[in-house]
Amino acid sequence: MEFKDLISHCKEYGFIYPSSEIYDGLSAVYDYGPYGSELKNNIKSYWWKSMVQMHENIVGIDAAIFMHPKTWKASGHVDAFNDPLVDNKDSKKRYRADQLIEGYAEKIEEKINKDVAKAKEKFGTSFDEVMYRATNPRVLERQAEIDTVLKRMNEALKVGDMEGLKQVIEDCEIPCPESGSRNWTEVRQFNLMFNTQLGNIAGEEGKLYLRPETAQGIFVNFLNVQKSTRQKIPFGIAQIGKAFRNEIVARQFIFRMREFEQMEMQFFIRPGEEMKWYEYWKETRLKWHLALGTPSSKLRFHDHDNLAHYANAAVDIQYEFPFGFRELEGIHSRTNFDLSQHQELSGKKLQYFDPELNENYVPYVVETSIGCDRMFLAMISESLQEEKVPDADGNESTRTVMKLHPCLAPNKVAVLPLLKNKEELTKAASDVFDTLKKKFLCQYDEKDAIGRRYRRQDAIGTPYCVTIDFETLENNTVTLRDRDTLQQIRVSIDEISKIVGEKVDYSNII
Repeated sequence: MEFKDLISHCKEYGFIYPSSEIYDGLSAVYDYGPYGSELKNNIKSYWWKSMVQMHENIVGIDAAIFMHPKTWKASGHVDAFNDPLVDNKDSKKRYRADQLIEGYAEKIEEKINKDVAKAKEKFGTSFDEVMYRATNPRVLERQAEIDTVLKRMNEALKVGDMEGLKQVIEDCEIPCPESGSRNWTEVRQFNLMFNTQLGNIAGEEGKLYLRPETAQGIFVNFLNVQKSTRQKIPFGIAQIGKAFRNEIVARQFIFRMREFEQMEMQFFIRPGEEMKWYEYWKETRLKWHLALGTPSSKLRFHDHDNLAHYANAAVDIQYEFPFGFRELEGIHSRTNFDLSQHQELSGKKLQYFDPELNENYVPYVVETSIGCDRMFLAMISESLQEEKVPDADGNESTRTVMKLHPCLAPNKVAVLPLLKNKEELTKAASDVFDTLKKKFLCQYDEKDAIGRRYRRQDAIGTPYCVTIDFETLENNTVTLRDRDTLQQIRVSIDEISKIVGEKVDYSNII
């Protein structure tokens, strides 16, 4: 399914709407609809249960969005939280310089992939792709160009060389995607934090920021949490919350937004043990994604070429979105940078006394950080499919189905009376619905023919449909339809909760 069709489906079926749409919307801001908000809550619940409920040494907090402005000075966001901005003088469009260069490299990679695909078609089963990529002169030449361009970009980013970035753009003759013009301004730094004002204080002293990440709320509460929960190193603090970034180019639907939600955990450890825990969380987090049924071919690790100022190791778990492999989750070894910076600027000790070592130290930290909105988009991208299925007449028809893991599905069960104009059927269906709604989020639907109602439930990802028919009135059995297999079985009304409950139970995957 094409990406534009996915976006259209999300709006049509109540997953995501453009924000303030009656006023022509607001760029890169979206509202989650009835089914979208349920799916998002289920993603958050899966993460929380896996991270907090399943680990006796990880606890959760909910820190405020507004924090003392010195927080962001200590963390480096005031001085270093920038993106390189460049404008095209002809189209008047603004871009991130690094994304323009990465886009140039991706186009070369597409050419390589086309060469590989042609060779594969030509040589068939005898084709050795690894050997071809390692020996074909044209592939090697193109790969060398990619490596050179990205190396120049990363070196320039590392030292803040804006002129160097501009030179890469000029040397590669990168055009404006909008106009095709190569008439660029100088590249300049652009701070991504939104700021506002404390109501009763004017000027710099009253400046507040909308947090660009949730991690700092964890760091400033490190000692509060450690003492109140009596945790011993190693232990973690988890949080789910909103963050805000004034992105230069917010694009690709909900992949890059100005208001988004993060699911983060900071794991506090002894200095010197960070690589052990870094590897542990890399593998643990990958397993979390695979448990939902995402194919391993759609997930990969990608080491950072350009480390953040606070990190000594960093890797992304990338998912293959409709627009290519992109970051879904980050695992970072943040050293003791954050706690040390807050300790220095606040004048308050943020140290842990280790009874086994009989010494005080500032703990090191390994972070796992996943964008809830990106996870939402990954799950929609993975589950939304069009497939041929037999219809009631035995012919083939196309259905749009969202094969979400049952734990994540917005509705777990749809209760459908076979006919809406038969009071005895609608009464029996209402009774079943009233029983099931105490355990699951259910939907009652009596509008349209039964086949259309099945298709509507398929499109929003409902794992089970329960149909009340005339046989129900005789023996208290119903037809239970499975979304994925389309299998329909007769079960007693008393069995529905058990069958559905086993399917949607989080314990199947955590």
